[in-house]
Amino acid sequence: MKTCAAALGQSSLELIITLSFGLMILLPIVTLAFVQVSNSNTTLATSEAATSAEKLAAIATQVASQGYPARQTLLLEVPQGVQAVYVGNLSYNGIGNEVIFVVDTNNGKSYITAYTPINISGYLPGIQGPATYLINVSATKICPATRGIGAPCAFVRFAS
Repeated sequence: MKTCAAALGQSSLELIITLSFGLMILLPIVTLAFVQVSNSNTTLATSEAATSAEKLAAIATQVASQGYPARQTLLLEVPQGVQAVYVGNLSYNGIGNEVIFVVDTNNGKSYITAYTPINISGYLPGIQGPATYLINVSATKICPATRGIGAPCAFVRFAS
């Protein structure tokens, strides 16, 4: 005949064994859920950065095609994980045909690029993290890259 203490000890041991099996099954599921949430956050940030880059490129194309003195102010949404925004090309204040968002992802940096058919340049220092920025896009008289030929060109900067 078992004593009461031995019966309690046996039931406690059975409960611990049952709980440990349950935890062994749940731990990989919880880990997988966290990985999936992290991947979906990265995908969302990349998608939002692409939308913002396309918006800025479209506005710059529209303003430049209207010619000087056209200008437009826009609200630019910058999602979580954006490290920098380059207008023109990757060099500092370079003239080019791209709007580039540098997004920090699980696999390192990702460069989200939107193409513009016109020459574009600009200076957007300090754009980082989730925020909404007021941006000025203005057409220029002479585009430096075309040496005064008169091709459409736009300049992007923070609104003052």
